[in-house]
Amino acid sequence: MAVVGLIKKGAYYDSVTLMTVGRSLTEMDGVTDAAVVMGTDENKAILDASGLLISELQGARGTDLVISVSAESDDAAAAALAAVEGKLRASQKRADDEDDFHPSSLDGALTVAPDANLALISVAGRYAGREAMRALESGLHVMLFSDNVPLKAEVELKTYAHKQGLLVMGPDCGTAILNGVPLAFANAVNRGEVGIVAASGTGLQEVSSIISNEGAGISQAIGTGGRDVKKEVGGITFIDGLNALGGDDSTRVIVLISKPPDRKVLERIQEALASCEKPVVSVFLGSKPKSPNEARTLEEAALKAVALLQERDPQEVSIQLESRDAAIWDRTEDLAGACRGGQKYLRALMSGGTFAAEAQVLFAEMIADVHSNVPTAGAKALKDPLASVGNTVVDMGSDEFTVGRPHPMIDYSLRKKRIVEEANDPETAVILLDVVLGYGSHPDPSAELADVIAEASEKVCVVCSVTGTRLDPQDRRAVERELTDAGAMVTKTNAAACIRAGYIVRWLAER
Repeated sequence: MAVVGLIKKGAYYDSVTLMTVGRSLTEMDGVTDAAVVMGTDENKAILDASGLLISELQGARGTDLVISVSAESDDAAAAALAAVEGKLRASQKRADDEDDFHPSSLDGALTVAPDANLALISVAGRYAGREAMRALESGLHVMLFSDNVPLKAEVELKTYAHKQGLLVMGPDCGTAILNGVPLAFANAVNRGEVGIVAASGTGLQEVSSIISNEGAGISQAIGTGGRDVKKEVGGITFIDGLNALGGDDSTRVIVLISKPPDRKVLERIQEALASCEKPVVSVFLGSKPKSPNEARTLEEAALKAVALLQERDPQEVSIQLESRDAAIWDRTEDLAGACRGGQKYLRALMSGGTFAAEAQVLFAEMIADVHSNVPTAGAKALKDPLASVGNTVVDMGSDEFTVGRPHPMIDYSLRKKRIVEEANDPETAVILLDVVLGYGSHPDPSAELADVIAEASEKVCVVCSVTGTRLDPQDRRAVERELTDAGAMVTKTNAAACIRAGYIVRWLAER
């Protein structure tokens, strides 16, 4: 195995170009891994964790381009490095040849669209705060897609925005739906009367899709970024979003989505709820529900919101889900009975970080010996995210998997390799997957997954949830059908998939 790399001083390319070039390198013969990234300290730390940070790359600066390649031979590694320059030029030429006019500055964009009231910002994190402040000073709300934005900058931006009556969604905000327009990773959902505030992108996608699939719809869906509910930020956007929906005539029911907020932030949220006259459903994953309007899972929160909208008792939803889960358990013996001797563990390979968290919350009630690269709910930390231990939940959208690569909602290559590896492990009984549809996601996920699922399902149980709607570009019904035909047990929600997978492993442990 050979690992080689080089530094291109002062060469800046946008993240989409770098991800595209990085992926094309991994597709070359003999290349096992590759990354094309800017040389920030954060990126170098991720390269180090991935085994790609050789000594020659240690001195790279944030303004330098870093290329690192791991290959089966010196010749394959050299060929990949030699191809980088041409791939970068080709990508840049495609961008330059586009007919659409792309303003090169905020001022230029406002000249083209003077009535705009929101700026979506996706630039390198070290510059994103400055651009976001310029947008706020121009009277624009901000959706800050960029990550690696300093915490201090986030607090400054949100404090300023709050005083100006504006919202800052992010940093690292990947999903929003405003006035019926899906932004970044979002689904095509019905317009309706349920408003959402979420410190979770995939959580927002799951809840909004379930609501739409139930025949209701979304008025507004506001993302906040995951750090918003931490002590340092204080829930500024989360609470401002709640108050905005409280005063929105098109919103009748509100859903709040987050991991458990900091204690003081939760107190501030509760104070805001006390003055909200609309029914509110909350799901703080990992927190035990204490009232009928609190939910344990994303699915339960969505269904309770629909029940409230239809003026039904939300406790009916809890009863219905308990009955559904009991029915799943009743079928478990037949499903688990197909497992061979020695198969006993669950391997969850998730593209959504919130789905990985929800899985761990549910597994904590069903199975033991759970490990994860993003541990929560009592799970143990994986020493190596590439090597499963016992029952394992992997968030494949975390930094160690995405450096120099597209997000796993876009690029299935790493997950496909991992599916094959886990299926070949004689101790694996179940592989759990999530497939997220919508704008920004892979246009044909079943075409990517069908063959590998068919291969894996001959050896293990494959359980798969699909997040999306029939209105999405990928067509949810078609994706569900194709994954089922490939051999997967397909469920309509992540929670249902986790329960089915967890029950199989629990049955195997108890028999």
